[in-house]
Amino acid sequence: MIEFQAVTKKYPDGTVAVDSLDLAAEDGQITVFVGPSGCGKTTSLRMINRMIDPTGGTILLDGKDIRQSDPPLLRRGIGYVIQHAGLFPHRTVLDNVATVPLLTGKSRREARARASELLELVGLPVEFGKRYPAQLSGGQQQRVGVARALAADPPVLLMDEPFSAVDPIVRDDLQQQLLRLQSELDKTIVFVTHDIDEAIKLGDKVAVFRVGGRLAQFATPSELLAKPADDFVSSFVGRDRGYRALGFLTASGVPIGPLATVKAGTAASAAAGALTDGWAVVVDEDNRPLGWVSEAQLSTVDKLTAEHLVSGGSLYEVDGATSGTAGSLRNALDSALSSPAGIGIAIDGAGAVAGGVKADAVIAALAEARRSGEVPA
Repeated sequence: MIEFQAVTKKYPDGTVAVDSLDLAAEDGQITVFVGPSGCGKTTSLRMINRMIDPTGGTILLDGKDIRQSDPPLLRRGIGYVIQHAGLFPHRTVLDNVATVPLLTGKSRREARARASELLELVGLPVEFGKRYPAQLSGGQQQRVGVARALAADPPVLLMDEPFSAVDPIVRDDLQQQLLRLQSELDKTIVFVTHDIDEAIKLGDKVAVFRVGGRLAQFATPSELLAKPADDFVSSFVGRDRGYRALGFLTASGVPIGPLATVKAGTAASAAAGALTDGWAVVVDEDNRPLGWVSEAQLSTVDKLTAEHLVSGGSLYEVDGATSGTAGSLRNALDSALSSPAGIGIAIDGAGAVAGGVKADAVIAALAEARRSGEVPA
């Protein structure tokens, strides 16, 4: 556990970066610091590994005052990931990751073996170890940065806006990879971001900072969305927080209805008799969706090919139509709203079409959740 007890950071010019911070980052959880620029979130993070020392208060790591630890020794037991990865440009990827094991006394062979394991763990082919950082994409470099931070198997991982310099698609993939790694490794992670969506997606607990380094609210993502502490938090979380909150409500009560599917390459005349509300999902041999086709399109072609398909929007993932395990109401609603047919495509764990979901069914499930007290009325 990482505990901040009345921690303050004040600079000689009188600027207060962090003001009497009290919070605890629990073991095995992701605690996210979020807030506008200049609110003290990065300063708070960097005080944990003594890159910055507080001017008041106490920070405890597993009950021990970090001021009693030698800073270099303390940092070797804490993984650290920053923007742009911070890799050594003159070293190969493998040697970048092997840096920390070498510092902790591992032989070169042992360190490189550990580095190879970690590259696979973060989703990079082992052969990438021979490349230099400049030969990798931004997202790949960030994966290497995470691998390097994990190289000594530290119980604590600090991440300072690690995904902010990549495009939205890569960023989403990196977020998913982090959640996967956390489910396997169970680290104590403190993560800094300025993006409230990222904070809500990743955090077990979220600390919202206001300008001046004061903690505005510390709560679970669902509590933050449902009951913002004040106008500042409400404004920062955003006016669409009700939609975001749907991500914390299960869609298990949303019925999955039948959905017309036709195989790619099917004759248009045969497909025309299998439509749902004037639309059908075109699937491959494994029943995975490729796109939509409308009744109007079928009247103008002889056979279904890729050029006739309409993008299907997002997919609603369930673990099987009969298992009772489903995703969130937000996933279900988004799939319905983004679909050209107004019907979301539900897929099972293998990516095959399990059926369809409609927006009005999601709204009905939300109303039921309110009646049952699952969400505030």
